[in-house]
Amino acid sequence: MTLKVGVTILLCGLVTWFSRLLPFLFLKKLKLATWFIDFLSFVPITIISAILFENLLIEKNGQWPNLNFINCLAAIPTLLAGFLSKSLLIIVIVGVISMALLRWY
Repeated sequence: MTLKVGVTILLCGLVTWFSRLLPFLFLKKLKLATWFIDFLSFVPITIISAILFENLLIEKNGQWPNLNFINCLAAIPTLLAGFLSKSLLIIVIVGVISMALLRWY
């Protein structure tokens, strides 16, 4: 690896880190309106829903979306583990194991 590539990787990492850190630093000193905080409480569920539906549906131009059968089967135990455990680590482990088992068979 050349020095130019190493410096580029380091600078890109710093830009990424600062872009994630700066909003927290600014919001730490500001008082947000309660309606805005209520609005932001919906952001995680909408992101998760978007990711879930993007992976469960197969888009084809000019046709209705079809279900991705393997992903739907893997989502069943994963969602059940999420409802029961409320632990992100368990959700990820169950999802990865479910998908691995379905692809193996």
